[in-house]
Amino acid sequence: MTAGRMAAAAGVPVELVRIESDGDRMTGSLASLGGTGVFVSALRDALLAGRCDAIVHSLKDLPTAPVEGLVLGAVPEREDPRDALCARDGRTLATLPAGARVGTGSPRRRAALLAARPDLEIVDIRGNIDTRLRRVTEEGDSALDAIVLAVSGLSRLGRTEAITELLDFDVSPHAPGQGALAIEVRDEEPSDELRAALAAVEHTPTRAAITAERSLLAALEAGCAAPIGATASTAGDEVVLRGVVFATDGSASLVREVRERVGNGSIGGGRHSADPQYGGRELPVVEAAFHCGSLLADALLGAGAADLAPLGAPS
Repeated sequence: MTAGRMAAAAGVPVELVRIESDGDRMTGSLASLGGTGVFVSALRDALLAGRCDAIVHSLKDLPTAPVEGLVLGAVPEREDPRDALCARDGRTLATLPAGARVGTGSPRRRAALLAARPDLEIVDIRGNIDTRLRRVTEEGDSALDAIVLAVSGLSRLGRTEAITELLDFDVSPHAPGQGALAIEVRDEEPSDELRAALAAVEHTPTRAAITAERSLLAALEAGCAAPIGATASTAGDEVVLRGVVFATDGSASLVREVRERVGNGSIGGGRHSADPQYGGRELPVVEAAFHCGSLLADALLGAGAADLAPLGAPS
């Protein structure tokens, strides 16, 4: 869908170049793979080598550290950022049997599940969505009672029928950037066609939200596998950012929220020029969002976040 909108705006065909990442090939957990960059390095190499003009990432997999020669050219409108429970017999988190086996490869989801249900057995899993879902329907030693996945991932693959419960942020805080896509381009003057294509899919409120969430992650020096959740929104002339830091075993958590007023009027709901030279930071709302992340990191660190979670591993 994103490629179709870009092609229509540019007035030229868009060719899809499929690239397999290290994260796609490896079978270990995200934490054991190093956590940062395993899904993006091969794509970035292809972009820098000129094999393609733009690359599309799941934003939650994108490290916060900048890469020389690349910028975030566009951020399309975000899908549902929530987590979803996919369980046997239509069960919810509350109705899973005592000691139920729940699969996830995410330290954040593990901590959130244990915070809500300390009796659960959390099973580390990897594989594509279909592989994971099969473990909820199969029998045998590898069978699971439930798994937790991103709603957006299930939606993109047409598998939302597997969802038995949508997990709100208070129960399973989503990862910074979850549900959003990132389109990276080379840091150079784009062609008229590429500029038009990026502008067609850019969504300013989403860029502001993910900027706030990722700014928090960067300021906490936390990798994308850290047990941290964040959600940001824009309303009127404010950016609102809420963050959660868990102990890895879910035994404790910190929740804080900050608000930052935009200095130049209300926040629009449309698109901007998405000039890849600046990555959107020239917009007052994006600057406010970036500042929100720093403010919230200070609040969480001041409350003892570094004593709860493994921080100091930049994404």
